Amino acid sequence: MPDPLIQEDIPLAGQTTLGLGGPARFFISCETEEDMRYALAFAERNRLPLFVLGGGSNVIIADTGFDGVVLRVAMRGWELRDDGENELLRVAAGEPWDHVVGFCVQRGLGGLECLSGIPGTAGATPIQNVGAYGQDVAGAIHQVRVIHRPTGALLTFAGSDCGFGYRSSRFKTSDAGTYIITGVSFRLRKNAWPHIRYPELERLFVREGYPEDAPPGAPALGRVRNAVLSLRRGKGMVVDPADPDTKSVGSFFMNPIITEEAFAAIVEQWHATGHSTEVPAFPAGRARKIPAAWLVEQAGFVRGMVRGSVGISEKHALALVNRAGTAAELLAFAREIQAGVFRRFSVVLEMEPVVVGTMKSQRGESPA
Repeated sequence: MPDPLIQEDIPLAGQTTLGLGGPARFFISCETEEDMRYALAFAERNRLPLFVLGGGSNVIIADTGFDGVVLRVAMRGWELRDDGENELLRVAAGEPWDHVVGFCVQRGLGGLECLSGIPGTAGATPIQNVGAYGQDVAGAIHQVRVIHRPTGALLTFAGSDCGFGYRSSRFKTSDAGTYIITGVSFRLRKNAWPHIRYPELERLFVREGYPEDAPPGAPALGRVRNAVLSLRRGKGMVVDPADPDTKSVGSFFMNPIITEEAFAAIVEQWHATGHSTEVPAFPAGRARKIPAAWLVEQAGFVRGMVRGSVGISEKHALALVNRAGTAAELLAFAREIQAGVFRRFSVVLEMEPVVVGTMKSQRGESPA
């Protein structure tokens, strides 16, 4: 008798924000932790690679698809608990992330408001320590609940044990492929006042009125959320079927962190070639973080540029978009950009999205 939980030959393009990718040999939508254990056992029993798919917002599926088992995280639900001056919000891994942020803002709970408009699921956020506009989830995560893939055991990690770094965590580095996240708990400030740390956001509030004239909690947090959504829409970073520039994974490359010596060399080269403007950069401990979008544009890859049926968003140089193309085209263009930036600045750009099945079936976990 066919197993109702297991589907075969399921197209994956529609499961991603890029709209790219071939089919999954087997596809299992998991609404419970037991479903996940079942999928793990099925893959192990049949000696098949397994890929964990969340919201599909940070993944590139090969045109040939994935010759294994795709475990789709579909767990939903949340629970709110009082914790003195804070509240603890426990969220199932499959909850759409922006719904979680919107709920927190409406409740006046601070800690996630600058992460508005980011696509994907809640369970994805710890993997690459999702962040934007001066805020990241590491600052609010209380605990992460996981399944240990080799044994099926349920474990809980404290936020302090997750090894968070810039767009990174133990789930992306030392323990990549070892765990599947089933839920995340956030510690959030009650009746909170937003902390504005990002220059672009600060400039916006200088022009439009800083939220200090609004009461703390939902009114002030709501202004920040609306401002972030407005900024992201202006860059094509809020998924919208009517906007072709949002057919992307958002920021395709991470902002590189380089040594002070490497930064000084870039500044010297920049001014030596006749430029009077400053090289944009932000402190990163004893290093510097340079906007990847600036590097891309100065290397000659401008907004609206097209390569075959893929290209760069007309709104933001860091978003590579699918215009009825293929995953192979997109990755070839990404490599071209990386090579161009390296030739111009001797800086290596690292891709944010996970690539699945490009050359052959791989084990992996999507941070999306």
